[in-house]
Amino acid sequence: MNNTLTIGISEKPKSKVQWAVLSLQHVFAMFGATVLVPILTGLSISVALFSSGVGTLIYIFFTKAKVPVYLGSSFAYIAAISIASQSFGAGSALIGLAVVGIIYIIVSLLIKYLGTAWLNKILPPVVIGPMIAIIGISLATVATGQAGLSPDSADPFFASLATDIRSPLIALVSFTTTVVLAIFAKGFFKVVPIVGGIVVGYIFAILVGSVDFAPLASIAWFKIPEFQFFGTYAIDFRAVLMFAPISFVTIAEHIGDHKVLGSITGEDFLKDPGLDKTLMGDGVATLVAALIGGPANTTYGENTGVVGMTKVASIYVIGLAAIISIVLSFLNILTGIIQTIPAPVMGGVLILLFGLISGNGLKVMVDARVNLSSMRNLIVVSTMLVIGLGQAKILLNDASALTGMALAAIIGIILNLVLPEEKPDLPQGEKSGVVKPKKATSKSV
Repeated sequence: MNNTLTIGISEKPKSKVQWAVLSLQHVFAMFGATVLVPILTGLSISVALFSSGVGTLIYIFFTKAKVPVYLGSSFAYIAAISIASQSFGAGSALIGLAVVGIIYIIVSLLIKYLGTAWLNKILPPVVIGPMIAIIGISLATVATGQAGLSPDSADPFFASLATDIRSPLIALVSFTTTVVLAIFAKGFFKVVPIVGGIVVGYIFAILVGSVDFAPLASIAWFKIPEFQFFGTYAIDFRAVLMFAPISFVTIAEHIGDHKVLGSITGEDFLKDPGLDKTLMGDGVATLVAALIGGPANTTYGENTGVVGMTKVASIYVIGLAAIISIVLSFLNILTGIIQTIPAPVMGGVLILLFGLISGNGLKVMVDARVNLSSMRNLIVVSTMLVIGLGQAKILLNDASALTGMALAAIIGIILNLVLPEEKPDLPQGEKSGVVKPKKATSKSV
């Protein structure tokens, strides 16, 4: 077990109650984002939850239960799904997503047979550090928006939250509770600060009248997910070119997310179990999701943040969270209850989670002793930060683009490869490769 972890990757929690609560913490962390993708694209929420859980179990299988990663709905394909569905039909979008999974599988096989020695060369700490920081910081507007702290947001939902004084108060309660539990709590409560923050924030939201229970009155308790199995819809390949380029963007994100988790756990998951296996797990999970009518899967930064905060990396906790997600896809009433949690409750927690991810990016560079007094390294880091946080974008076609962290990663990799290494200043005699002998002294030897 890694000394920095409370519960190691291959360890089980001490009690079943602790196990369940730790897993629920991951469900809470992924739920909002996982269901938001189908809400925005018109896909089924229940199928998204089902494919998230099944996809995570598939990932665990292919990685031999060595990586505590949770898979949820990917935001990268929202535009492509929406445009493809409107232009060619939902079937065309699902075929496009299936091709994404196939591309992942092909890339994983290439890595398996060509090796991964090139990874350390193209992804050194001076590139990985900023990449990780961008992943966290680029999500900052989501956290502040949900916390009701973005009155000028272009998102009307976030802007409306900011007009209600209760929103930032609720976020403050959930944030403060999470921080207090993470720092001062003992024993069991020390490892469940996020659940504690959500529960206390939710109770406070109820007390101030910010929770709407009306939708629960007419909701069905049980409901089979609205699967769209492959073959039940028209096989249409016209949208494939919209999706294929985005797969390489999310592969870059995949590598970055595993570097983040590696920095938290002290493991190198790109070597063991290997990038080929992590990509294979991610790819097969996305392929299966597409074949049953769900959105593409991706490794979730929210859940990586949970691991970073709690120091609980147990694969058993992740696995149970996946099973809970599958159960939730059938228990419609529980899905409805979770959906009544106001956004500010999650916003307060997400401020901390996304901040921790960013902090881990800085930690990578500190631990590797990256020399930022070197102009070469400073150029790589600063360029990546401006490109990534400035949301720079290069359009690939009408439905896809290189943007944000993925574009920053590509530019950082290129700069790191083409900029020459700076040689340290040496004494005059050593610059020519000749060391001048010291003058003799009168002291005896």
